[in-house]
Amino acid sequence: MAAEYVFSKIKNADRVVLGLATGRTPLGMYRHLSKYSKEYKLSLSHVHTVNLDEYVGSKAYHAYMHQNVFDPIGIPNHQTHIPDGYAVDLEKECMRYEAVIQQLGGIDLQVLGIGENGHIGFNEPGTDFSSRTHVVELTESTLSANAKYFTREKQPRKAITMGIGTILESKEILLLAAGLKKAHAVRELFKGSLNENIPATVLNHHPNVTVIADRGARSLLEEES
Repeated sequence: MAAEYVFSKIKNADRVVLGLATGRTPLGMYRHLSKYSKEYKLSLSHVHTVNLDEYVGSKAYHAYMHQNVFDPIGIPNHQTHIPDGYAVDLEKECMRYEAVIQQLGGIDLQVLGIGENGHIGFNEPGTDFSSRTHVVELTESTLSANAKYFTREKQPRKAITMGIGTILESKEILLLAAGLKKAHAVRELFKGSLNENIPATVLNHHPNVTVIADRGARSLLEEES
């Protein structure tokens, strides 16, 4: 369903800027997008991408995106953008990345996952809702959830992430949630009040958000309905 949603945006646009997420949740979407791009033989020369985040001192998400998205789907490399986790001056890199997004004309459709603690991007609980792209110290729960991606290298404890203010400027947002571990965060998104300790609650103040969640992620909502 998510792949069909994103593909329709690609197919019907003369030019589109996609904000993309990593992790386990969007993998199925990316596989189907690759399938659709081959079936329809659609040129993707009009597609530009900006990623939500990258670890400091790592290219883990660069590797993920090339393996699962850019190479299989065929998006031109020079039209893909990911924060540079190896930048010497991280604050300058954050400003550079904000400028890239502005130069592209902003994000048309931002794909988000949701963390067990309600984070979006790597914006952990307590992040200011007006924040721009910045460096963040990752919480233990986020480190634990992502440890499986670092079997051969030491897991970084910091990341560069789009800020919540940056994300909210996207014209449209598609949030994906999968699994029982996300059920509390999804419940708070739908039922909770605006709360910086659960960053995803800010999405209720965006005019165009679509949520696609599996049964596990919806379970607490269904219990209360």
